[in-house]
Amino acid sequence: MRHILVVVCPRMISAVMESYAILSNRKRAVIALVHSVFFLLIALMSFLGHPKAGLLFSQTRPVSDWAMLGIYLIVTTILLILVRVSSCARERLYFAFCATSGSFGLLRIVFGDAHILVAQYVRVGMLACAVLTGYVIMKRHSQTPEIARAVSYSE
Repeated sequence: MRHILVVVCPRMISAVMESYAILSNRKRAVIALVHSVFFLLIALMSFLGHPKAGLLFSQTRPVSDWAMLGIYLIVTTILLILVRVSSCARERLYFAFCATSGSFGLLRIVFGDAHILVAQYVRVGMLACAVLTGYVIMKRHSQTPEIARAVSYSE
């Protein structure tokens, strides 16, 4: 007859409380972090570009703005769904930062920079927080803690 003895340590309790639903392994966390860094760089570059006029207040409505509106709408919706599906607080916070950034990008496309002056700053700030949170999630996956020690013996 075989018996297994499991010794529980405090890290095991922590691991159970931090079970990730979407960013469940290091590979997914790295991919999410790379996306966050990429979009943070794009948001930082938007400071250097010309201000957005906004679809509501612009005389001309280029097709590119309508395409960006559609992209922001889809991405923000997906990110809000991911906030809802996330299991632990850290993962939910990561997707909330990303969704907030996407929402302000959407508002920027619709209303323009002249009417929502803070949108660029909030967008960059939320993406910076997402990068930091994504980095912490990735580092947590990189650690290989001894969660439980199993000793088996036979009688």
